[in-house]
Amino acid sequence: MPRTNVMILLMAVVLVATTPATRPMDITDRDLASKESLWALYERWCKHYDVGRNLSDKAQRFKVFKENARMIHDFNQGDAPYKLSLNLFGDMTDEEAEHMYGRCSNSRPEGGKQSQGQFTHGVVVARENLPMYVDWRMTGYDQRPSAVTSVKTQGRCGACWAFAAVAAVEGINSIRTRNLVTLSAQQLIDCDKGSSACVGGGALVALKYIYNHGGITTEANYPYVAYKHKYCLVSKRNPVITIDGIKEVPQNDEVALMKAVATQPVVVVVDPNAFRRYEGGVFVGPCGTDRTHSMTVVGYGTNDDHDPKRRIDYWIIKNSWGPKWGENGYIRMARGAGPTKEGLCSILMQAFYPVKN
Repeated sequence: MPRTNVMILLMAVVLVATTPATRPMDITDRDLASKESLWALYERWCKHYDVGRNLSDKAQRFKVFKENARMIHDFNQGDAPYKLSLNLFGDMTDEEAEHMYGRCSNSRPEGGKQSQGQFTHGVVVARENLPMYVDWRMTGYDQRPSAVTSVKTQGRCGACWAFAAVAAVEGINSIRTRNLVTLSAQQLIDCDKGSSACVGGGALVALKYIYNHGGITTEANYPYVAYKHKYCLVSKRNPVITIDGIKEVPQNDEVALMKAVATQPVVVVVDPNAFRRYEGGVFVGPCGTDRTHSMTVVGYGTNDDHDPKRRIDYWIIKNSWGPKWGENGYIRMARGAGPTKEGLCSILMQAFYPVKN
């Protein structure tokens, strides 16, 4: 197939992959017209997200919900290139959402100085000939099968660090072996003593655990339960996926991150506070520098707006807040839009990926 046709097909698939399949929680003026209509909206939200509340708690939650609904509706009337939604945080304040789901990643759990270039074992040469669009979710991208498994739901276990690390290993393993295998975040939660399980941890430390302990087993063999078991349940008999090292992307270098992402999925540590209520579009901030959440960059591209002034470069990032959050579990975050060299939400401050020969 000619290269031009391949690019057109790729752009079309990117658009489909980053568009929410349904928008069941859209807020209309009618929803906000009365207390009764707001209650009906809240009941729909509870059913959609399978949320159970007792009567006394539900009355208090409703007060928060209706304020969030009005705020989100007002924001969505503007012309920002992204929208907000009543997602899983619909009846929580920002402080409650951060307490229950936030601060799951320690940006530097080991302390010490920031390393430069090669971080641990092995060297990988990042791709030099950068394509315009990259999406490792696609079957056929770079003539390979998909390198991204389905979006996971961490629940109220602060294990974003484990899911981000696992997604990066799943990616490079698929790229090298042409076999996409879902790996066990629960093994990291139970067995990686360098992190604090559901209280938070470091994806970089998790990758070191995988390297030092001879690999990681599959999700099927060690399923996720959203809490830490008393003991590590991994067995040497379990089949494992191994890595040969870890590479760190140079700080504050957008081109270096693009080169790495064009080669494989990459872990980043970001500030999540401004995009918790994200629904879709290209998130452009504003965003802070409190890097407490780990995710995995699985591609990049540019939106299809015909107005050059509204055309925005973006990263495609896999999250662990479930497929009902954002664009089917993903966020497109503006690339080259940060007010400082650290990038939007400090995405360029810490990025790294596993090496597999």
